[in-house]
Amino acid sequence: MLTDALSGLAEAFTNLIFGKLETQRLPVRTSTRQAQAVYLPTAAPGLGDSGVIIGREVYSGKGYIYDPFQLYGQQLPAPHWLVLGESGNGKSSLEKTYVLRQLRFRDRQVVVLDAQGEDGVGEWDHIARALGITPIRLEPGTHHGADNRIRLNPLDPAITQTGQLALLRTIIEVATGRPLEERAGYALKAAHARVREEAERAGRQPLLTDVVEALRNPTWEAADSMNVSLEEVRNWGLDVALVIDRLVDGDLAGMFDGPTTQGIDLDAPLIVFDLSRIDRNSIAMPILMAVVGVWLEHTWLRPDRIKRIFLVEEAWHIINSPFVAQLFQRLLKFGRRLGLSFVAVVHHLSDVMEGAAAKEAAAILKMASTRTIYAQKAEEARATGRVLGLPRWAIEIIPTLTPGIAVWDVNGNVQVVKHIVTDIEKPLVYTDRAMTESARERAVRKMAEQAAQNGAPPPGSGDAVPRQDTTRVGA
Repeated sequence: MLTDALSGLAEAFTNLIFGKLETQRLPVRTSTRQAQAVYLPTAAPGLGDSGVIIGREVYSGKGYIYDPFQLYGQQLPAPHWLVLGESGNGKSSLEKTYVLRQLRFRDRQVVVLDAQGEDGVGEWDHIARALGITPIRLEPGTHHGADNRIRLNPLDPAITQTGQLALLRTIIEVATGRPLEERAGYALKAAHARVREEAERAGRQPLLTDVVEALRNPTWEAADSMNVSLEEVRNWGLDVALVIDRLVDGDLAGMFDGPTTQGIDLDAPLIVFDLSRIDRNSIAMPILMAVVGVWLEHTWLRPDRIKRIFLVEEAWHIINSPFVAQLFQRLLKFGRRLGLSFVAVVHHLSDVMEGAAAKEAAAILKMASTRTIYAQKAEEARATGRVLGLPRWAIEIIPTLTPGIAVWDVNGNVQVVKHIVTDIEKPLVYTDRAMTESARERAVRKMAEQAAQNGAPPPGSGDAVPRQDTTRVGA
C-alpha cells in the first residue's frame, strides 16, 4: 500500500513539473530524405531501383536490387562479378534466380558453362528445358558408328586466323603445362597456314586432324624458309602433333575433332554448355574452357546492343591455368565494350590465389567490381577479406552467415543481403536432391521410378512424390 502511494505521488509530481506524459501530438509531415536522417539505421545508400531483385538487406529490411549493366559507368568501373562460398550455402540458387530474372528483359542473353550435375546431366538442365532450350552437352569418347555428339571446331572459319593460332597454342600449353617453345611454335604456325589454305581451296572447314597430318609431314617450303632440313621441322612439331592427337583419337576425342555442329542457336536467350560428364580435375576441363571461350568471343559477342552474361561454374579451372586465364583476361577487356558481364563462381579464393596463375588470377579478380561472399571458415574469411579489401566487420560476420545470406561488396558498397527465392523458382533452382531429400522421400522416388520402368502404376497416392513444376519462366 505504501509503495503504491509513493508511486502515485511521484507520478503526480512528475506531471506537475513536466506536464502529462501521455500527450497527443500533431502529425509531422516530412520527406523520405529527412526521415532517413532521423532513422539512421535505414539510411544506407542502395544501388538504385533499376535491375533485378536479389532479396533484402538484413539490417535495414530494404529490398536489394542489382544490375551490372545499369550500374556500369556510374557506380561500377566494370560489370564483372565474383561469387565465393563453400558448398551448400546458396551460390547455386543465387546464380539461377539471377539468370531467370535477367532473362525477363528482352535485351539479355546468357551463356552458362555448367560443370556440375547429377543423374548424368548438368544442374542447369532443368532450367534450360523449362525454357524450351536443349543444353549443348560436350563429352569425350571414341567414335562408335553413327556419332551424334556435339562438337566445337577450334579451326571454325568464324574464328580469325590469329584467333585460331592463339587457341592452338593455348591448348598445347595447357596440356603440357609449359610455354610453347619457339621452334615448336614455328612448326605449328606453318602447319596451320597450310591447313587453312588447303581447306579453303576444298571449300570445307579445316580440322585438327589436318593439323596433325601437316605436322607429321611438313612441306619443303616450311623448311626452306628457315634454312633447315625437312626432318628438323618434323622433329620441332612432333610433340605438338602428339598433344593435338589426344583431341582427335585419344582420351579427349569427340569434342573438337570435327566441324562445328550445325544448329547451335547463338541467338537463344540462354545457351547452356553441359560439361558435367567431363572429369573436373582432368586436363580436358581447362582445354574445353579455352576452346569455348575463344569460340564465343568470335561467334557470340557482337556489337548489337544486347547485354550478355557469361556465367562460369567451377571457374577456378580458368583462373588456375595461366594460359587460359590470359585468354579470359582478353575476353573480359574486349567484352566490356560490347556489354558483357562475366560471372565467376568459385568455392575458395585460395584455390586460385595460391595456384600456378596467381598473377593472372589477381588481374581477373581486380576486374570484378562486384563480389558476393557466402559463409566461409574464419581463417578463409580473413584471407578473402585481405585480398578483396573488405571492412573488418564484414570479415568477422562471414563465418556466422547462414545459408542464403551473403556479404555483397559492390565497388565498396558493402551490405549483408538475404537472397529470396520465389515459390515458382524453387522447383527450378533447388537441384541437390541427394542433400535435401529425406530417406523416406528417396525410397519413395526410387520405387516410383522402378514402377514407371516396369510399366506399373506408382505406389499408393499417399506416398507419391509431387512432380516438379516445369512452368515456363521468363516467357
